Amino acid sequence: MSSDALAVTRVPDAVYEALRESILSQREAPGSAVTEQAIADRFGVARPTAKVALERLVADGLLRREAHKTARVPELTRDDIVDLYANRAIVEEAALRTLAADGVVPIAAIAAQRMLADAAARSSSAAHDRLTATTSSTLDGAESRSDSARSDIAFHRALVEAQHSPRLARLHALLMGEIELCTGQVQAHRLLALDDVVAQHQGILDAVAAGDPDLAGQLTRAHIEVARDRLLARYDSEHAED
Repeated sequence: MSSDALAVTRVPDAVYEALRESILSQREAPGSAVTEQAIADRFGVARPTAKVALERLVADGLLRREAHKTARVPELTRDDIVDLYANRAIVEEAALRTLAADGVVPIAAIAAQRMLADAAARSSSAAHDRLTATTSSTLDGAESRSDSARSDIAFHRALVEAQHSPRLARLHALLMGEIELCTGQVQAHRLLALDDVVAQHQGILDAVAAGDPDLAGQLTRAHIEVARDRLLARYDSEHAED
């Protein structure tokens, strides 16, 4: 394949990744409209390229579009959050029990955990700067939280994809778009300290390495439910007067 062909192939991917990052970091607020023309104008690409990126985001669940309607960033209701986390817990607990039975920790999960631990260390060392944060440091912080969300998501994907059942992995993949939206909100609003996330992840990895399916399943469910409860508490606080 020529370099020109590679460049053409990569442009829709680059637009997709940039938009995905913007949605997960909350720069595209829930409910925001995202049109092909707006994407084309924003990134200086042709509308067919914008359409490819938009359709991928819709397929992933990071955008929703009804027939003949503009695509929008999903606004998850309380019932959406409860239902999503309930199904996520079922799938991931089953996956981790299966994975732990083999006692083999996937390399991709270890790599994602390392990235998240590094992000936690950087966050801790820079904590004193938050008291005198400038616009620039605020933006840097948003980018850091977006990176953390990506590593968190990669960790869970790697664990589920490493177990033996392709069907279970496909069920998880169907949930992943909305899971990513929730994880993005948890990170963007600092609902969980990164150190706590890293510690919970490590507990799961240790249980898998020890070949303890019961503990791996229990810790996975507990980890998911902590994030759910924090997100629901924020939702209830924001909608207290509705």
